[in-house]
Order: sequence, then structure tokens, then C-alpha cells
Amino acid sequence: MTLLWIPLLSLLGSIISSMTGKLTRNQATGLTMLMPIIALLMTISLAPAVFSGDVIRDTFSWIPLLGIDIAFRLDGLALLFVFMILGIGILVIFYARYYLSSNDSMPKLYAYLMLFMTAMLGIVMSNNVIQLWFFWELTSISSFLLISYWWHKPEARKGAIMALTITGGGGLALLAGLLLLGDIVGSYDLDVILASREIIQAHAWYEVTLILILLGAFTKSAQFPFHFWLPHAMAAPTPVSAYLHSATMVKAGIFLLARFYPALAGTDIWFIIVSLTGLATLLFGAYVALFKHDLKGLLAYSTISHLGLITLLFGLDTKLAAVAAIFHIINHATFKASLFMATGIIDHETGTRDMRKLNGMWRFMPYTATLAMVAAAAMAGVPLLNGFLSKEMFFAETLHQQLLGSMSWLIPVFATIAGALAVAYSARFIHDVFFNGEPVDLPKQPSEPPRYMRVPIEILVALCLVVGIFPSFVVDDILNAASFAVLGGYVPEFEVALWHGFNLPLLMSAIAVSGGLFVYTQRRYLYQFQESLPSLNAKKAFDGAIYAMTKWCQRKIIAVENGSLQRYLMLIFLVVLLFAGWPLFEMNQLGGQKELTPIDVHNAMGAALLMIGAISTVIWYRKRVVSLLMLSVVGLMVAVAFTRFSAPDLALTQLTVEVVTIILLMLALFFLPQHSPKESSSMRVVRDVGISAALGIVVASICYALITRPLESISDFFLVNAKTGGGGTNVVNVILVDFRGFDTLGEICVLGIAALGIYKLLINLPLFMPTSDSEGRPWAKERYPILLASISQSLLPLALMVSFYIFLRGHNLPGGGFIAGLVTAVAFIL
Repeated sequence: MTLLWIPLLSLLGSIISSMTGKLTRNQATGLTMLMPIIALLMTISLAPAVFSGDVIRDTFSWIPLLGIDIAFRLDGLALLFVFMILGIGILVIFYARYYLSSNDSMPKLYAYLMLFMTAMLGIVMSNNVIQLWFFWELTSISSFLLISYWWHKPEARKGAIMALTITGGGGLALLAGLLLLGDIVGSYDLDVILASREIIQAHAWYEVTLILILLGAFTKSAQFPFHFWLPHAMAAPTPVSAYLHSATMVKAGIFLLARFYPALAGTDIWFIIVSLTGLATLLFGAYVALFKHDLKGLLAYSTISHLGLITLLFGLDTKLAAVAAIFHIINHATFKASLFMATGIIDHETGTRDMRKLNGMWRFMPYTATLAMVAAAAMAGVPLLNGFLSKEMFFAETLHQQLLGSMSWLIPVFATIAGALAVAYSARFIHDVFFNGEPVDLPKQPSEPPRYMRVPIEILVALCLVVGIFPSFVVDDILNAASFAVLGGYVPEFEVALWHGFNLPLLMSAIAVSGGLFVYTQRRYLYQFQESLPSLNAKKAFDGAIYAMTKWCQRKIIAVENGSLQRYLMLIFLVVLLFAGWPLFEMNQLGGQKELTPIDVHNAMGAALLMIGAISTVIWYRKRVVSLLMLSVVGLMVAVAFTRFSAPDLALTQLTVEVVTIILLMLALFFLPQHSPKESSSMRVVRDVGISAALGIVVASICYALITRPLESISDFFLVNAKTGGGGTNVVNVILVDFRGFDTLGEICVLGIAALGIYKLLINLPLFMPTSDSEGRPWAKERYPILLASISQSLLPLALMVSFYIFLRGHNLPGGGFIAGLVTAVAFIL
């Protein structure tokens, strides 16, 4: 029960924060921070057990027949992400208090942030893959709300739609992969899946399952070519960017790679897809970041690059590479969150994020500049900072892999190039913003922010320094615990230290730093080269694809939905005919061994009257009153059939439905002509008769095949348990109210929504009001005939009493709420 409280507290915080509109900013912020702080303290209390190798589990039965439970687990990997989600989340909430203007809704942002926090906690703590997918989709929905927070801005709306489309599509692929994974293993329990590596990788569906799961991970973590949603998500407020794009949303895909690493990794297809995707993302993001003028744009593409680095490490498929990936997850979260917050301060105090205008900020905000430069240095991998340590491990692992055979040297070369580009864009961030001359046309006079706005950055930058100088003291426990969970129980010996002597990784770091500084000093030539390349805009491609898909759907809809009810019914009947009739051709024998009940005279007469009424309705459909009367004969005979076969509840329901329907149709006839013209040609009539006859034969054949075969029935269960389990002897009503109460509630909700929709359509509906019949005779002037008004007024109290009586007796005798409601409706209609 302890683990359940961690996401529940976050969800409770979302609800509470949405109701803080009348509180002061400090009160609202403090109340919102309270729940994640409590959750963080609970997590800290559980950490010693996890560090010792335990896996804490909480399971609650949900759908046992399908093997789906509400299950949570806390191992080392989950613990690491819970610390990041809660810790950085608390800092972001505190930071947002100073970032938001008085015009921005603080309760709304806090509620969305806490909802997103709940979703992320659910992902990392889930012990059931279906539950994991539910929270996965919740992150897509809540991130949509966060990115579109400034909904009045077109770029915010477009960015939110793009993110939801890409990550939502990946979520569908992930669902398919998880369902296949559960089918392969025979369970959706994560513990079982992680212990079934041999079974999964030996299965024929392994490749398909892997590709589907990787699609979900790559779209969420902005891997190339699904990267383009992330830069456009920068239209969100900076606190949102700092949270989503440092430690949470973009890390969800990385978490998925780490979580399923014990079960899916270790094959050639894993290496090829994961490592090549990570390498392409690493290089592409680092290169593009160098040319971005918007601070958040530069940080967005640097995030893409670092996510590619982590993905590449998991793809290298060595144990130490996985350890390095986990370490860089920690480091990237700290320096990237602090950089986003520093960017928010610059934007907040100057009114712009354009680096072509932001020059010389060192003189106006030296303290903020110092914090930002330290964080940028960590991003570049400068010694004495945490980014240097994980990048050294990354370089070392690229040297140790031999997966490409004689071409294996390419990976460390590309890694060094990416490291140099990282230094170059970090140097640009520092030089162009804080030095590089005087500012140009700033919207606001820059100054230091409010004192406490810098506190979250100070904490994160301090972590960058402390981890960089004393790594073993700070991260050994959590790194070992997370690595233990990812590697499935065995962690090779490793040492996270500032100095490993003179070696090739150190040389690669030196080349990256010096090469990056050289690239930055010669950037004008690189800019000229970039301008000579053809322009490739992923957003335009995405918009074009969406537009083309929309136009294609419009053409198909116009071709099918032309306003003809006859055509709609024809298409529906043809589809039913195809899918219902096809199995009949595969049956060796239509009839079964069970004999039919002999037909007696009364049943035959009822069936004949029913068919006569149905045929008469079709033949005389142009004479609306006559066809309506024939239709009522059909309904009456159906009610008689129910009575004949001992179904009094169905008979009462049928009768009341018939009365209501006939009354409503009679009222509608007032607005329609008395005779209908011929709508169809002779050929169409022949076609429709053929389709109707074929469908009737198919339905009759299916019914015959069913009733002549012995079938298992659950009737005995309800007959035995209706009285003891539901407290009633009317088995049908007991099923509806007790055994299937939630289904009935859902149906009531659907009917209520439909009624509201119909009511909305009928408001101010222009209707033709005839003043005479087809022969020119005027209608009576009285709107309500005296006889009908007198009778209906007298019948209303009686009908309500009958309705109340039927309602009360329904649990033990024929009747119930539905029939009572229909009787009441008839009374009020009259």
C-alpha cells in the first residue's frame, strides 16, 4: 500500500492545486509542493531497502481473468526516476511561482504539472505493462495540456498537436508491442516478462514486438526521425520545458529502453536499430543546435543529441555501456533543467530569447550568468563537472565495442565529433549570451531576477559540481541500484572517478573540447556551408502529411457520405452480409443435431401477422399513416411473442417502447406531407430487395445454426444466485441492476448524453408548419384539442402512480425503472 501512495499523493496535489485560485501565490505554491515533498520523503524512507537489493512490490487485483492487476514495483531504476521526477518537479513548481506573470493562471499550470507528475510516476513504478501503457498515454495527454498552456498563441497550439500526434502514434505502436509481449510470455506482469528473456527472443514474433516497442520509445524520446516535435514543444512556458524535457517526458522512452533491457537486448536487431538510431540522433541534434538563434531551440536540439547519446549507449549492448547510460540520465537531468531555468530567467528579465540580441548579459546579471555558464560547461563535458564523467564513460564504451567488426572505429570517431559539436554549441550559449558586445534592441532593461527564483538553479548547479568532484560519494548507491535493475542482477565492477590517468577517453575528451572551441571560432564558415544546403523543414513535412491525410479523408467521406440514408443503409447491410455470411460458406453442415420445437397454430398465426405487418409497411410506405399503423402491428406482435415465450419484462418493455415511438412519430407526421413521392428507380428497388432478401436469409441461417446446436449457457448461474446475490426474484432486473450495474449505468449515461444532444438540435429548429391538408382543407385552429387535453390531464396522475408502482415491484416482479420511465414519458408527452 506504501507504493500506491506515491502517485496518489501527486494526483491529490493536482486536485488540490486546481482549487487554489483564491490563495496567494506563496500559499498556492506551498500547498502544491506539499504533496510531492511528502511523496519524496516516503521514497527516501524506502531507499535503503532498494539499495540493499530488494524490490518492493504492491499488487491489487483488477481484472484477474485477463491477468491485469494494479501493480507497483520499486527497484533501483524506478527509484532513480522517482527521485528525478519528484525532486526536479518540486524545484520546477517553486521556480514557476516567480516565472509566471499575474495574467497567467497558476492553479491551472500547477494542476497540469502535478497530473503529468502522476503519469510519470505511474510509468516508472508500474509492474504491469498494460498499466504502464495507461500512464504512458496519460503523459501524452497531460503534456498536451502543458505545451498548449498559452493556448492563445498559435505556436503553442501547433506544438501541442504535433507532440500529441507523434507521441500518441508511438503509444499505439507500444500498445501493440506490449500486447504481443504479454501473449508471448503468457502474462502482463513485468516481473514475469523480465525473467523470460530466452522465451521472448526465441519467439517468431520477437522482431515485430521489438520494433513496435522501440517505436513507442523513439517517438517519446524524440529520436531521429521523430525528433521534430520537441523543438516545437518549446512554445510551452519555460518551467514546463525544464520539467518535460530534462527529467521526465523525453526520458520516458529512455526509461522504456532501460526497463526492457534485460528481456529484449542482446540481439543483432537490437544493436542495429537502437545504436544506429541513437548515433544518428546524437550527431543530428548536436549539428542543428549550433545554428539555432533561439535559446530554447538550442537547448531543445542539444536535448535531442544527449537523448541520442543515451540511446546509443543502450544500443552498444555492453553492461558498462548501460551503466554509463544510467549515469548520463542523472547528469543530463541536472544540467539541462538548470539551463532551461536559466534561459527562463533571461527571457523573463529581457523579454527575448534571441541570441542575436542577447549580448553582454554578464554585466547585467553576473550571478545568473555564472550559474548558467557552469551548467553549460557541464553540458559540454568540461572537467570537474558531472557531464565530463559520464561523457568519459561514453567515450570509453565506444572504444570497447567491436560490433561493426573492422568498421568499429567509426563509432568512437563519430562520438568525438558529437562531443566537439556539444562543446561548440555550449560555447555559443556562453559567449553569445553573456559576452559578445552590447545587447541589441532588448524589449526590457535586463537585471537580476528575484532572489528566490535562482534557488532551484543553485541547487541543480551545486549537484553538477558535487557529482563532478565527489562522484562515488554522491551517486554510487543509486547508480549501482539502478544498474542492478537494468542488467538483471549482475553489475560489473566500475569506478566513477574524476581521474583515470592518461588514456584514450581522456584524449577523446581533449580533442572534443579543443575541436569544439575551434569549430565555434570558425563558425562563420560552417554557417555559410549550412546556408548552401537545401532547406529541410520537418514541420512543413509534418503539416503537409497531415494536410494530405485530411484531404484524402475528406474525399472518401464525400464519396461515401452523400446525404442519402438509403445509401448508408445499403453499405451497412452489405458489410454485415459479407462478414456474417462468409462463415456460413465454411460450415460443413448448416443444421446441428438438436431438434427444433414443433410449430403450433398460435405461433404460426403470430409469425404470419408479423410478416404481413412488415411487408405492408414496406408496400404502403408512401401512405405515412397507414405504414405507421402497420409498423405498430409489427411491434405488437413482437410483444405478443415475448409473452408467448414467458418473457413478461421484455413484453412490457416492447409495449411501452411501441407506445412512445408511435406517439412521437404521430407528432412528427404533422410536419410531413401525408403522401411521400417515389424516391427510387425500379432498378434501385430491385437492388434493395435483393440485398434485403440476402441479408434475411443469412440472419435466418445463422439463427437456425445456433438454435440447432447445444450451447453452453450461464442462465443457471443467474437463476441460482439472483435471490442470494442480488436480493430479488426478477432475474432479468437483478442482472441489470446488480450483476451488471456498471454496464447499466454506462448505458444510462449514453442515453442521457444522446438526449442532451437531441435537445440541443431541437432548440430553435425551423419546422414547416402546415395550415391545411393536401386537399386544401384548413387545420383546426385549436392548438390542443379539448378532448385530448381533458383526457391527458386526467390520466397524468394515474399514469404517474402506475409508473411508481411498476418501478417499486421491478426487483421481484415484471417491471422496473426502464418501463416506469417510459410510462412517465408517455404521460408527459400526452
